[in-house]
Amino acid sequence: MARVRFLKDFDYRPPVFGVTIAYTAGQTYTVKRDCADQAIAAKAAVTVRAPRSAPKAGGND
Repeated sequence: MARVRFLKDFDYRPPVFGVTIAYTAGQTYTVKRDCADQAIAAKAAVTVRAPRSAPKAGGND
């Protein structure tokens, strides 16, 4: 899985007949590596880092 931000609208067609997944420009998604590779090659997306999670409350005191 990869996290990407789409720079322009992108239609991903996985290897399943009749299926198309439409991604919207300006949005960030976690997608399959194959989708990310195709979108980056088409200059429709860039990779982004996943946001850091906040530390959990009630740590070890």
